[in-house]
Amino acid sequence: MRLGYLGIVASLLLAGCASHASIAALLPIERIRIDTADGPKTFNVEVAADMASQQRGLMYRQQLAADAGMLFDFHRDGRVAFWMKNTPLPLDMLFIRGDGTVASVQPNTKPYSVDTIPSREPVRAVLEINGGQALALGIRPGDRVRGAIFADRE
Repeated sequence: MRLGYLGIVASLLLAGCASHASIAALLPIERIRIDTADGPKTFNVEVAADMASQQRGLMYRQQLAADAGMLFDFHRDGRVAFWMKNTPLPLDMLFIRGDGTVASVQPNTKPYSVDTIPSREPVRAVLEINGGQALALGIRPGDRVRGAIFADRE
């Protein structure tokens, strides 16, 4: 009986991981640009614009391409908080105001942590990219993110 129970649990876990990957593939992809002092940086990002995709985020992802990320669109400015539960990758979190300016950067978040990472002010969106990339690419508060959801569209 115990072996049967473990088999069922293992099957559910595998199905859950498979569904995370397949659901992620269904998210819209957008190319965004961040204007930095060192020049523009571009990313192909999955857009998490609904509660379900925002709650799932990048959980369970084992890798993320260097030019990839996830953009969380909250549709209006507000205070938000993130955590790294079930997320094996260290990430940089860019908190972005409604006008597209980077409000703050939380670098190299700790994988699997359930500590909250709050925005310091109301933001419209959060961009998650590979940990260490913001520093390596010169992305700083005040830089401008160009994408469809921001007031200053290009």
